[in-house]
Amino acid sequence: MSWELSKVPLPKEHKAAVCIWDDLDVTTTEAILGAAGDRDEIQRQLIEIYDLADNKQNKRSAILLDLYYFTIQFALERGFSKEQTSSFFSIVKKTHEVCIETPFGNLEQCFNYFKELVLCHAVKRPPWSISLFNPEEVKAVTEYVVNTYFRHFKLYKYAFTPVVRLDLAINYVGLPDTPEPEEAADVAGEEEPVTVPETETEGAVQEELGETEHGDFEVSS
Repeated sequence: MSWELSKVPLPKEHKAAVCIWDDLDVTTTEAILGAAGDRDEIQRQLIEIYDLADNKQNKRSAILLDLYYFTIQFALERGFSKEQTSSFFSIVKKTHEVCIETPFGNLEQCFNYFKELVLCHAVKRPPWSISLFNPEEVKAVTEYVVNTYFRHFKLYKYAFTPVVRLDLAINYVGLPDTPEPEEAADVAGEEEPVTVPETETEGAVQEELGETEHGDFEVSS
């Protein structure tokens, strides 16, 4: 795929906000939680909601189905409520959408956005944030996303974004023009480990809780 550089989205910062019920409404969340233990049924519902019926032929659809299913599975294993499940699902989905919005490296912007999303659901400071996850749950959510998503950040980037190639030609006076480069097959490089601070979000929540205790807002324990 050939794009003009001016049309290629560049990395940018995003503003996080409370996202409960954004992607899974009350009815859908209840239906998914009611299918706990039935992998086929949960996947069937996700396929129907997000139009992933081609997951056997389309690798991107297959990757998304796995991402969404294991996000739900983690919520079930942790015993999350329907509000927590919907919010956690949206946190993962929105983080992924920021990752794949540009083919350029945006790990820092993506992880900052993820941290802010978690904080929006961990500190009672309406209307900007709500106390939905306690510090222990924040730690569990952060460790899960770091170990499953950010550890494979470059693979998600490679699978969902186009390859951008720069063709550079230099002409010198008195010398023949540089020949056009030959088309080369796209080759995926080996995955490099991505190091992300796993306790940074948890520390930020503790700091927010400390500030709130001395402020005008009530902090739920």
